[in-house]
Amino acid sequence: MSFSDFTTYHGIKVPKVHYLHLIQVARADGKIDRQEMAILHKEGRRFGLTDAEIDNLIEKEKDHQYHPPYSLDDKFEDLFYIAEMMLADDVINDDELRLLRRFAIEVGFDDRAIEILEEVLIGGIRNMESEEELLKKFKTELFKNNG
Repeated sequence: MSFSDFTTYHGIKVPKVHYLHLIQVARADGKIDRQEMAILHKEGRRFGLTDAEIDNLIEKEKDHQYHPPYSLDDKFEDLFYIAEMMLADDVINDDELRLLRRFAIEVGFDDRAIEILEEVLIGGIRNMESEEELLKKFKTELFKNNG
């Protein structure tokens, strides 16, 4: 199985471990629905995988659970790469957005933080802003009225 990192439309190299995390989060509720499966195949092909290899990888990952990082910076990094992967073609559809939200919930963000994340990540990635710049924006917005 040929499985390597890929470079997105925006020039960001996405490590393959983030694709595995996406599979794990899609499977978190015990099943992968049709829309999630379509997203996993779309994203997997970007890593150079065939549909059969993607199905095999999904099957192998059934016994692995996503363990979210503890620090805010590491949580943001995971979400940055997931959003970057989904925006690799500069388009994010409703199903991808739903899976991104699920991922944000898995790492422990509340509704307010998720709204901020969506705005910062999607807008920032489209504007080719760096992960560091977006993390700084996210923290500024997140802690603006929370002290």
